[in-house]
Amino acid sequence: MTSLQLSPTTARRAVLSRRIRLLAAGTISYNLIEAVVALWAGGTADSSALIGFGLDSVIEVASALALSWQFSAKDPERREHLTLRIIAVSFFALAAFVSADALRSLLGVGQAQHSTPGIVIAALSLVIMPVLSWLQRRAGRELGSRTAVADSKQTLLCTYLSAVLLVGLALNSTLGWWWADAAAALVIAAIAIREGINAWRGDACCALPHTAVDGHTAADSLPAGKASACCDDCAGETTPRPPAPTG
Repeated sequence: MTSLQLSPTTARRAVLSRRIRLLAAGTISYNLIEAVVALWAGGTADSSALIGFGLDSVIEVASALALSWQFSAKDPERREHLTLRIIAVSFFALAAFVSADALRSLLGVGQAQHSTPGIVIAALSLVIMPVLSWLQRRAGRELGSRTAVADSKQTLLCTYLSAVLLVGLALNSTLGWWWADAAAALVIAAIAIREGINAWRGDACCALPHTAVDGHTAADSLPAGKASACCDDCAGETTPRPPAPTG
């Protein structure tokens, strides 16, 4: 007999909603610190990568504020559509800025100097952001909140940017490869566009509630290929779906 994962109880949903709000508050607090340090260090070292990273932190704060606003309501689901739109737009804005800044750097407009504070904040973010993202996504999937999952992806994207920034600053400081972080940033911009499209469409299928109805879960309503690709991405974090009926 295949066991099915049921929707969380009312009490559990309240706990998860409160947890998401706390995680959003933590994300906002850290990103404010990150933004101040990165923008200050970027201005001092004339580093477009650091300035871009600081502005990304500002976008992260906007996304987390949108999520907090949604879950401050008695019925968060009613605000989900608008919140997804806000998160999607923040992804697109991030992609646009990172692309423009990377192209500007590749064209040789300005050369960054060594920045110890920049390396430190990038290293800290590389450690902190994956943990925040994992906690957000875990709570969002259990609750069935597409916005929480989408926001967790934006937090994870900050991890990628942290890695790119850290590598770029290190290569610039040690080898003088000023173009390294700009080239990698274009890849991050492409990822941001993809995640923005997914958030705009509401394609966070791993966050679908796992309520069983007549032997089927909510994911069974998705097209076969899409459901498979989505649920494969969530392997190990959700209970496997029952096989589709053959008769």
